Parts: sequence; C-alpha cells; structure tokens
Amino acid sequence: MSDEAATPRWRIHGRRARRHTGFMLGAAIVALVAFMAVFAELLMPHDPYAQDLTRRLLPPIWDAAGTWTHPLGTDHLGRDYLSRLILGSRVSLTVGLLATLIAGIVGATLGLLGGYYGGRIDAVVMYVVATRLSLPGILTALALLAVVKGSLFAVTAVLGFLLWDRFALVVRSATQQVRAQDYIAGAVAVGTTESRILRRHVLPNILNPLIVVATLEMAAAILAEASLSFLGLGVPPPTASWGLLVSEGRSFMFFKPYLIVLPGALIILLVIAINALGDGLRDLASPIDSGDN
Repeated sequence: MSDEAATPRWRIHGRRARRHTGFMLGAAIVALVAFMAVFAELLMPHDPYAQDLTRRLLPPIWDAAGTWTHPLGTDHLGRDYLSRLILGSRVSLTVGLLATLIAGIVGATLGLLGGYYGGRIDAVVMYVVATRLSLPGILTALALLAVVKGSLFAVTAVLGFLLWDRFALVVRSATQQVRAQDYIAGAVAVGTTESRILRRHVLPNILNPLIVVATLEMAAAILAEASLSFLGLGVPPPTASWGLLVSEGRSFMFFKPYLIVLPGALIILLVIAINALGDGLRDLASPIDSGDN
C-alpha cells in the first residue's frame, strides 16, 4: 500500500481545511465571537446596564475628546458602548444557535420521515412545507411577536419554527438518495427495525448536508433577530442586542455615526463569517480525490 493510500482521512480533511481560506477565516471569526460571548463578563470593562446621564454620548477613543475609560464611548443613556457590544454577541449567538437547533429538529424530523417512508407521509410533509413557504418569514414573525410580546425566548421560538423548511427539503432529498442504496435494502432483508435503520444507517449519512444547512440557517436567524430588534419587536431593552443597538443609535446617526456603524459592522461580519464557514464545510464534505493527499 502506498503512503498516499495509507494517509488517514482526518489528516486529509485537515489539509483541505487549512488550504480553504474562506473556511479558515470564517471559523476564526466565529470562534472569536463565540469566545467574546462566553467570557463576556470577564471582557466587559463596565456594567453594560449602568446608566450615567452625566456621561451620555461620550466620544470613542479615536476622537480627540475620547478617553480609554470608555474606549468606544457611551450611548444616549451613558452606558459603556464596548460593554454593550460585547454582551450583544451573546444575544446574537444564543438566538442563532437555539433557533437553528429548534428548526433543525423540526425540519430534519419531517424530512427524514418523508424521504424514508414516501407515499402519503411524504405527501403530508410536502404539504406542510408548501404551507410554510407560502408564509412570508419576517412578516409572520412580526405578527406573532406583536401578539406574544418580544423576549429572548419568544424571538428564539418564533424564528426556530419559521426556519425549518430548508432543513426539511434538504434532509428529504438526502434521505431519498440514501434510501435507494443497497445497504439499506440489506438491513431491511435481515430484519433490522426501521427505527434502527434511521438512527444507524440513514442519519449518519445525511449529516454533512445537515451541518451545512445549519450554518446557513444560523446566519439567517442572527440577521432576522437583528431585523426584529431594530423594528422594536425583538429582544426588548435594556438587553444588549446588536439589532437593538442599531435601532437606539439611529436618532444620532448624523452626529454619532459610530453608534450605528459598530453594531451594524459586527452583524455583517458575523453573518458573512458563518456563511463562509458553511460554504467551507460544503466543500470539505465533498468526496476526497487523489489530489487532496
């Protein structure tokens, strides 16, 4: 056996990941934001909720009047802006992760059942998917949140139950392809139960597209939460959300543009990084050829 043939698959995947610029940059930015969210209490220089109207709208450090006491200045209520930006990363990632988890469970379950069993079950699944696709996402979220009132839990739940359709379609298609394989027919022939076939043979073979969709839907959830918070129906104040920070800063956009530019730039950077990470995972999940050794 040649050295190339004996190369472990994990080493080949590692080399491919290191060569993929988009994947590495996306992973680095997401890891940095995740670190900031997890250790927010250690990184924040001030209490993000402490108000001091005598120190409202202090300029950032790059301004001639700025000081290192508040490196990014303060908002209209005198709260330290750097601390609120750091805490806002936790809100964005929490909503993104939990909403994606809810959407993944709902969509993957429906897609798995429809793709494996087919027939009437698949027809019902596709009818439910078509019904969901007929509803405009953001408008439906706005209507629901106007009824139940915005909160971190409500925003996460609403987005989770509105973003599952792509999971269902991708998992359904992947399951149909796996269902047609000979090893599935062999498992059925030896009497393996359907639940075991789904757990041990189907689900592991559709994880790659499932993970890619999860990264893309996480970016969509973060962007949707920012939009809802900007419109006043997302995470309520005084909770620090990047979308809410943009909304609070719009009254001062001509005098203190950094109040909008900073949280807006962070939202854009995180969404682009997650999409780059998802694109990288899609490329890395493709079959290994001899040129990758």
